[in-house]
Amino acid sequence: MRRREFIAGLGAAAWPLAARGQQDERMRRVGVLMPFRNDDPDGQAEMAVLRHGLAERGWIEGRTIDLAVQWAGGAAIEASARELVGAKPDVLLSKSTPLTAALDKKRGLIPLVFVNVAEPVEQGLVQSLSQPGRNITGFTNLEASGSSKMLQLLKEIDPRISRVVAIYNPQTAPFAGLYLRPMESAGTSLGVETIAMPVQNDSDIEAAIMAAVQPGGGLVAIPDLFTFERRDLVITLARRLRLPAVYGNRSFARGGGLMAYAADPRDLMRRAADYVDRILRGARPTDLPVGLPANFELIVNLKTAKMLGLEIPPNLLALADEVIE
Repeated sequence: MRRREFIAGLGAAAWPLAARGQQDERMRRVGVLMPFRNDDPDGQAEMAVLRHGLAERGWIEGRTIDLAVQWAGGAAIEASARELVGAKPDVLLSKSTPLTAALDKKRGLIPLVFVNVAEPVEQGLVQSLSQPGRNITGFTNLEASGSSKMLQLLKEIDPRISRVVAIYNPQTAPFAGLYLRPMESAGTSLGVETIAMPVQNDSDIEAAIMAAVQPGGGLVAIPDLFTFERRDLVITLARRLRLPAVYGNRSFARGGGLMAYAADPRDLMRRAADYVDRILRGARPTDLPVGLPANFELIVNLKTAKMLGLEIPPNLLALADEVIE
């Protein structure tokens, strides 16, 4: 059930219909590169938000706009990016750092709007948040206090936590330090030791999770395409080993993980629809600043908490946007 929204910034204001002007008769094409598979329910929900946002702005699929959508992960990313660019869209839209990087290498002069990129400046995608440059802009999913909040939530749900292992893949999450540094700082004040453990295969994941299993141990999964693709393995191991864990993606909690805290991906996609609309109507991406996350969501899985022998504090339940019972 939906409880409450964490407001962390300013959302994108919708343009009044009268201010949008007349659009020409030509069918426009938007190429969309989404992670994972097209049967992913969260991904489909985000695509529904994108379609709705475009329709609200006068772009009707099949009449005034054509959405060319590719779903890709792992080795398929490069080929899918190449295919989308080859379709010569008017605008490209991507979700996640690896997918954005793949499109950026191939797109030429095609404008690109991204969502869920942790640090676009450090990744070399934009020159600055206020003036992106390079015909690219979008929305980051990282806010400075986000990862420290993950650690605080884990400590609140289990006060015995004294040592936390944070897993990530350095190849698909080169931005991991942006999560680790605030987490380490928060750990100092909370009396929690944080240990970064890079993982690059299933065996690494198993070893890292086993290393977290000890009195006072906990697990944090940094938002990462690699760990998301292996979320069933991560969730199963954490549950089997009775390890309290917090994840940076809502799908983990819905799949049996204890808790998730992250920027609301649907809100990012809603705001991305506005940027796509503006660019289709002549705006330059370099004039559209990179947006920070505005809404955060906390999802708690009560069933998993009970299995782990944890009692969720009432104040934390009151803050949760969704409670899975």
